[in-house]
Amino acid sequence: MPWYSGKDRRDKIYSDQPLVSVVIPAFNASTYIERTLRSAMRQTYAALEIIVINDGSTDDTAKLVEQIAMSDPRIRLLSTPNCGVAAARNTGIEASSGQFVAFLDADDLWHPMKIEKQVSALTRLCSHWAAVYTLHYLINEDDEIIRPGSSDVARGYIYARHLNVKYIGNGSALLVRRNAAVAIGGFDSSYAAAGLGGCEDLDFELKLAARYFIEVVPERLVGYRKHPGSMSSDHLRMGRSALEVVRRSLAANPQLPRYAIASAIDATQKYAFWEFRQARRTYLSLLTLRPILRSDPYFVVRLVLQKGLRAIQHCLRLATTTADREDQPRMMMSKFDEQLAPSCLECRKETPRLRRRLMRLAAVDAKLN
Repeated sequence: MPWYSGKDRRDKIYSDQPLVSVVIPAFNASTYIERTLRSAMRQTYAALEIIVINDGSTDDTAKLVEQIAMSDPRIRLLSTPNCGVAAARNTGIEASSGQFVAFLDADDLWHPMKIEKQVSALTRLCSHWAAVYTLHYLINEDDEIIRPGSSDVARGYIYARHLNVKYIGNGSALLVRRNAAVAIGGFDSSYAAAGLGGCEDLDFELKLAARYFIEVVPERLVGYRKHPGSMSSDHLRMGRSALEVVRRSLAANPQLPRYAIASAIDATQKYAFWEFRQARRTYLSLLTLRPILRSDPYFVVRLVLQKGLRAIQHCLRLATTTADREDQPRMMMSKFDEQLAPSCLECRKETPRLRRRLMRLAAVDAKLN
């Protein structure tokens, strides 16, 4: 059954609620695109237009989208040559008619109440509040929840803190006023052209955060999928991309005080170190480790202790007998679907060092604001 029973109903819904344009870039996304579209179609917020940008796919992505669009007139398919996720999102923004734009990656899922909660949060605020984000769960290929994502949140003017903590976390968590997205120039496609694609989301978020206030709905309303073919699984590219994004952002915002700059560089070097380590690029890991040790001499000590703790935990798990394991029922993983209750924010355990750093960065944001 189509979502709308006719033009009169659609016009009534659209007149009662501001239109949200959902932009879905899709490249060879046939494995997940149907599930992703269903999660957009099942939103409790009905005033949507759903724009899928088929970014030069060579699989059945376009055919699947066309079939689903027959049951829902809100879905529109645009096909372009393959130019990367940033260019595809910009095509979607250009084609959009909504007051708000929400981005959804073609392998991710939304909780049914995501858009409703975000629109409700943002419409209560003045136009200088440009965007609102939510928290997320990490999910696997079968839509099962692997673990919660980060619990870090901040609201208001958060530029200096976002350089360090990267609150938004993924491209499917953000809803933005369309005029603000246009004002900052959309997404930067030059990263992909330079072979540094992967963190275009972060670049877009930092440009927003440098000029506007950002709100948060502190609930896990996104299923962020981790699988071998996802962009975030290319650890070498993600590490290089993050370093370049933060470098460009700092160059574009020379008003930042020295402490905030040094803190942002340190945080990004640590992120890149972990990415290069997972990519098994020893030379690059060591290159990033040198500047980290200058600012944080105990980083390696904590690294060794964490590795030792993980090894002990692994040995303890192995000590469980095979018979005991067979007697226990298989743990069922929760599905990320419409039956999942929206989660509340868990309290994050902060170290005194991190607490002091965030307090100093919050003071920097207050001054910049």
